[in-house]
Amino acid sequence: MLADMRTGRPLKPRPTAFGQRLATLRQKAGLSQGQLGEKLELSQRAIANWEMRETTSLRPDLIAELARVLDVSIEFLITGAEPNVRSKPGPKGQLEEAFEQAAKLPRSEQKQVVNVVTALIAQSTNK
Repeated sequence: MLADMRTGRPLKPRPTAFGQRLATLRQKAGLSQGQLGEKLELSQRAIANWEMRETTSLRPDLIAELARVLDVSIEFLITGAEPNVRSKPGPKGQLEEAFEQAAKLPRSEQKQVVNVVTALIAQSTNK
């Protein structure tokens, strides 16, 4: 354990950027450390350690599962940066982008989007 050179008292660990991001994403998902640990089949202590200490031992499969559970990209989880992915050109790419955004809306608004799209498709096929 590290100690303060002046006082000799143990130093409290400071969260890393990854740890802070993990804690923020976990809280945003409405999960306690214990609940996140359960989803990953890990202990609450493991999650707390990831949030408070330098993390060098995360296996790739755990990183992928953690990103899935927290609904973020692996790149964002690790670096905090959104992936630099170009969307597909044309209407199909625009539709995919629009539906990704619609999926982030509250459920009642998602239903409205589905109703509008369904009506447009029905109108188009009835011509």
